[in-house]
Amino acid sequence: MPYGGAAWLATRLADVKFVLADQRFSRAAARDNDMPRTVPLIERTPNLLTLDPPEHTRVRRVVARTFTMRRIELVRPRIQHMVDELAGRMLAQGPPADLVADFALPLAITTISELLGVPADQRAQFHEWSDKASAISDVPVEEILAARGNLEAFFADLAARRRVTPSDDLIGLIVSAQEAEDRLSDGELVQLGTILLAAGHETTANQLCGYVFTLLNRPRLWQRLCAEPELVPKAVEELARITPLGVVTFGRIAKEDVEVGGTLVRAGETVVCQLAAANRDELAFADADEVDFDREHNPHISFGHGVHYCLGAPLARLELQLALGTLLSRLPGLRLAVAADEVPFKTGRLLRGPKSLPVTW
Repeated sequence: MPYGGAAWLATRLADVKFVLADQRFSRAAARDNDMPRTVPLIERTPNLLTLDPPEHTRVRRVVARTFTMRRIELVRPRIQHMVDELAGRMLAQGPPADLVADFALPLAITTISELLGVPADQRAQFHEWSDKASAISDVPVEEILAARGNLEAFFADLAARRRVTPSDDLIGLIVSAQEAEDRLSDGELVQLGTILLAAGHETTANQLCGYVFTLLNRPRLWQRLCAEPELVPKAVEELARITPLGVVTFGRIAKEDVEVGGTLVRAGETVVCQLAAANRDELAFADADEVDFDREHNPHISFGHGVHYCLGAPLARLELQLALGTLLSRLPGLRLAVAADEVPFKTGRLLRGPKSLPVTW
């Protein structure tokens, strides 16, 4: 590994799912300084992404009921309105456009901000901090740490306001749950809110632009979806499978000797699960490198697996389906405005995606 020594690498779907779901593997133990890892920065502060049960269960339960399919469906009309507004603005301005800056980012930022209750005049600032906080190597370490600190202070201030003036947004619900049940410490509350702020928009914006890039590189797929819009939900699942999102995979530490896929992993050793490889496992997916909207069974793990399965998956799926469906219906002639190899992709970041996506129609 780039830092901290050697690790086992799991790439088959069955092995990856086994490690992610088996509680004999610890995510929390990977925070130790000398554990193998892919990033230079050590995760010193426990948060939702780095906790093990039962601490993870206790923290996650505070917001899990907010991200149920039933509750997410309640925001469908508002998300559709935002999608329509952004698409209309692009059409009015005329081509070319940058799908990242003009569509995907505004949609993702506004959606998570309205859900949490982030004031409109502070959204640009929190995105700037979030962008730097997700860096690995293309931003100085001091700036990454400063951005993380600013995000934490930003959320702590929002939470303090909710204590004075309660609200029914997600931040208000987290604060009221903390006060009513004493379920979270102040530090846990801040870490939870910071994760929701950052992950709640960075991932979706990168996913959407990555999916559109994949489709516009295969015009027949775009044309098929224009002709068969009822395929959009299945298309989103297949595009999630085929389009890598995270470039960093977090290690799991064996708490005892465990056999994985016929290999004995000793207590204290690290297993790194490569989700992108697992999603192209030929043993699990026929023609795994092909984009196939007709797959009857698509057990991809792009939203994770086990106790750390993505909390916001229902919201992300809804945003992606509505955004893609609207682009298909209102801009059926959408195409890349530059050659595919000229589209700049992010480097040195936790997430993979286009820095900009020039399109025309």
